[in-house]
Amino acid sequence: MTEQAWLPDPYILALTGFGILVALVAWLPMVLTRLPLSLPIVCIALGAAVFSLPQVTISPLPLDHPEIAERFTEFVVIIALMGAGLKLDRIFDWRRWSVTWRLLGVTMPLGIAAITLLLGWAQGLPWAIALLLAASLAPTDPVLAADVQVGPPKTGEEDEVRFGLTSEAGLNDGLAFPFVHLAIALAAVTAAGESWLVDWFTYRVLWEVGAGIAAGWLIGRAFGWLTFHVPASTKLAKTGDGLIALSATLVSYGLTEIMHCYGFLAVFVTALTFRASHRDHDFHREMHEITEQIERIAMMLLLLLFGGALVRGLLAPVTWTDVGVAAAILLVIRPVTGLVGLLGFGASRSEKLTLAFFGIRGVGSFYYLAYGLNRMEVGASERLWGLVGLIVLMSVLLHGLTVTPIMRALDRQQGRDPDAEDGTPPPGLQGPGAR
Repeated sequence: MTEQAWLPDPYILALTGFGILVALVAWLPMVLTRLPLSLPIVCIALGAAVFSLPQVTISPLPLDHPEIAERFTEFVVIIALMGAGLKLDRIFDWRRWSVTWRLLGVTMPLGIAAITLLLGWAQGLPWAIALLLAASLAPTDPVLAADVQVGPPKTGEEDEVRFGLTSEAGLNDGLAFPFVHLAIALAAVTAAGESWLVDWFTYRVLWEVGAGIAAGWLIGRAFGWLTFHVPASTKLAKTGDGLIALSATLVSYGLTEIMHCYGFLAVFVTALTFRASHRDHDFHREMHEITEQIERIAMMLLLLLFGGALVRGLLAPVTWTDVGVAAAILLVIRPVTGLVGLLGFGASRSEKLTLAFFGIRGVGSFYYLAYGLNRMEVGASERLWGLVGLIVLMSVLLHGLTVTPIMRALDRQQGRDPDAEDGTPPPGLQGPGAR
């Protein structure tokens, strides 16, 4: 038998690898529950190891597959947004959600302005490019931030910190989009000298934000009625099939994008409205479990590719100045703007510091950068991908290594024992054994 006959079929290798990935999705979170280590760190390390093998010839670099990079990250984010909205137990109320409005209305705009100025002055980037990067990096991530988010529906794992970080990550992905479009408009006006301000404000801000919220609410109401309130014999909740959450995600995102409004915003609003249609029904847990499982598989696959991109040269254009900029964004700009947004908020000092510190960057930043670069003429795309990749890597390491000890200490401070049988574990992507 020839040597070539012993080589495994690539298709069989892919099936085997996917099976191992699914096993890791199920088992790793249980192993990592009490370790100062996060699932994303492990996924990136695995990806780096796999793509270091000479037999793996597929390029994981986003610049080699710009359209796939945009669409895959887009899918991961919308699944995470539906899961985040479904697991929020707190009733929507302007006063009860005050921590969210502070983080969205003060912290995020200040962060965008600060990052834009830093990149424009310290890095000498054109202002349109600096704004695109700032808009990509300002929102927190609903995917990689799962370890600091609330637990599954109806579990009571929803203190002020976890609620604030979950609701912020759910909404700021959609609200960062106008700034991405502003960067694209500035780049276009620089090239062509066309007017842009009125069109940007009326269409990209007023219409796309307003219509996204309204459409998300209507679709959530429709799915809630079909699931819980049609005649008893045909209630979709009776099927026990949590895949209806995936349907709601795709329908909400697809219809709102057809209407040319912000699908990210619509998906999260759909999830909140869907949950509110029958808040105490057990079916919400089934829907959340399905979205969480899909999210975990997609997230792990994406991070494997990210790890592969790191060893294939993603960070090659990065300079020591870029490292300083990345550290300033994570360790200065987010914490300071977070604390400014929380001035006067009725929370303890440790809660405010935790809220301000965990501004995790991740998949959303990849999506916005891919979206912007696919619509702008940019000469140094490799450098931009390298800088964003560096910031995401530093965020994954910094926040991933600190999330378990910080959240466990916060639980103890608030009178919860994270080591107890019925204690509050670090919520999020913790696998079925942690529930």
